[in-house]
Amino acid sequence: MVIETATPRVEQLGEVLDAVRAWQDDAAPLQLHPGDVGWFWRLGATATAAALRTWRRDGRVVAVGLLDGPGLLRLGVAPDLLRDDELARRVAADAADPACGVLGLGQASVESPVGALIDERLADAGWAQDEPWALLRRDLTGPVEDPGVRAHVVGPADAPAWAEVLRSAFDGARAAPERWHALAGGLPFADARCLLLHDVDAAGEPAAVVGVWSAGAGRPGLVEPLGVHADHRGRGLGRAATLAGLVALRALGASSALVATPAANAGGVATYVAAGFEHQPARRDRRREA
Repeated sequence: MVIETATPRVEQLGEVLDAVRAWQDDAAPLQLHPGDVGWFWRLGATATAAALRTWRRDGRVVAVGLLDGPGLLRLGVAPDLLRDDELARRVAADAADPACGVLGLGQASVESPVGALIDERLADAGWAQDEPWALLRRDLTGPVEDPGVRAHVVGPADAPAWAEVLRSAFDGARAAPERWHALAGGLPFADARCLLLHDVDAAGEPAAVVGVWSAGAGRPGLVEPLGVHADHRGRGLGRAATLAGLVALRALGASSALVATPAANAGGVATYVAAGFEHQPARRDRRREA
């Protein structure tokens, strides 16, 4: 059976998302989620398609990679093929060879699901372990606590406030209303909610944002992003925003919520744990030095 690597066209994005969506399962390890692709969509559909790589076996999409920047490949793999040696060798070889059009020359990292054979094949090729990531999950089959703050679903008129909170929360990260509009126009956004929270102790100013992405009823959803404006930190708004997002995610039918954050992000990990998330086995990306 032949495995083919390709960059999808814009009109193929629906098929790629369907595959990634179908791979989300509470019994499977956390991996590339439709919400990851949805968050990237803030750069536009054309950029999103250009950042994706697919591996097909006999026409079936069996692995998908998102180039989240020029040197980071984030992978999703069909659960029944996590230990498939042919697929693991092909993905690892494609990632290692710039001529294959996946990763370029120089330093690069590959994020693969915990337990995937791809990780071992990259290790065989000399890729070192990178810094650990904390993977967290919260069950949503039961009720979620009241966030205790006012939150509303972001619409077009709220895009400037959303962007301003994001810029502050992530130290001047590039955020603009236009990016929210691009995000909201993406295919994954049909199963997503962006929320804006207000600080009652500061005249109701916009203070925190959270985005949540469903993969369909009965499947795990994703929290991405979560941020608190620098002027409103230390008031419990991170936990409140997380809970507000979980309420929305549960209403979308998600069975659980997933989060991945650097293990060194002690504050972020503590926020998620305070909102009821539990640790899953940690993940280490594979890194190739320049």
